[in-house]
Amino acid sequence: MGRHKEENMSKKFTSYHVGMAAEAIAAAQFARCGYDVSVQYGANQPGYDLVVGRGKRLLKVSIKGSQNKAWMLCASYLGPRWPQNKTYHDAIKAWEKDHNDIGVVLCFVQFQGINIREIPRVYLATVDEIAERLRQTRNGEGGTVLNEEKVWGKRATASGTVDRIPAKWQFSEKRIEELFKAG
Repeated sequence: MGRHKEENMSKKFTSYHVGMAAEAIAAAQFARCGYDVSVQYGANQPGYDLVVGRGKRLLKVSIKGSQNKAWMLCASYLGPRWPQNKTYHDAIKAWEKDHNDIGVVLCFVQFQGINIREIPRVYLATVDEIAERLRQTRNGEGGTVLNEEKVWGKRATASGTVDRIPAKWQFSEKRIEELFKAG
């Protein structure tokens, strides 16, 4: 397939398709590691997309796909619906509480820069790990967006710093086992 065809395909890769593909990639990766995977059926399920298990151990997993190296996680926790949240740290705290109440692990799937013949980058993290990373964003000022890697420019508050997903979050059998032990 020529480069022109691949570029045309990416224009058809809408946010709907990103979500569908991310869920399928995540399910496939867990299955490749020998875990049982149960995919929820239907819209608006209770905060998670997959249940991953082995034996009696289970993890509820929420899948987040992206094709721009970032995931908007807490933005909806600021604004008119959440007037008590005045800062990014307030929004992060509210997001963290809501997601810890559900008891999920988050799985991030990144498609940007990935050729159709490659597997997207996949990361796994607990809600507490994500909240801590978001608090550290922008040189400690916090943020509502989890960036895979962002270098802050000269005019930014966090000028000269880099926000990056921790290497330990990379999808692996070892990481899955760590999450089972933490849960």
